[in-house]
Amino acid sequence: MKTLAMLQRFEARELRICAWFNKACAYRVVRAPFAAVSWLGDGRFWYALMLALPLAFGWTGLEAAVVMALAGLVGLAVYRTIKNNTQRLRPYMKDKAITLGASPLDQYSFPSGHTLHAVSFTLISTAYLPELAFLLVPFTLMIAASRVILGLHYPSDVALGAVIGFGLAQFALFLAGLA
Repeated sequence: MKTLAMLQRFEARELRICAWFNKACAYRVVRAPFAAVSWLGDGRFWYALMLALPLAFGWTGLEAAVVMALAGLVGLAVYRTIKNNTQRLRPYMKDKAITLGASPLDQYSFPSGHTLHAVSFTLISTAYLPELAFLLVPFTLMIAASRVILGLHYPSDVALGAVIGFGLAQFALFLAGLA
């Protein structure tokens, strides 16, 4: 009983945080770039990067792209399994004060697949090609922020997505002999 009450208080606090960040969605100058980053983070940017890496960086780029693709498949299975088992509704579905700033890919929020993949792909690609960090790290941070600002995720969804993405990248890099 105490655990349930504690979880309910935690979720109520998270909803307040979500509502506070989501207020920025009222301004098109904020909503539009975060919606664009979210749309790119649906996979479009990462698929394009995986295709471009071998062209721009040869064998090193190809190896990075293959490791990213394999990690992406594992990440997809992991986050879908967690989402389908927890079935946590998105913040905009729980609190009418939170407006939806971009279309969700599904109805559940826990964990953030966008953040999971962004963290994983950024860590893998920069392990192979550190010069990409100046582009990928800010993009990944924007993806993570967009999830809360757009009313799609709780901060804990984003945090867990980042932790899983980090672990997945470390495991993939270990298997590839880079960690």
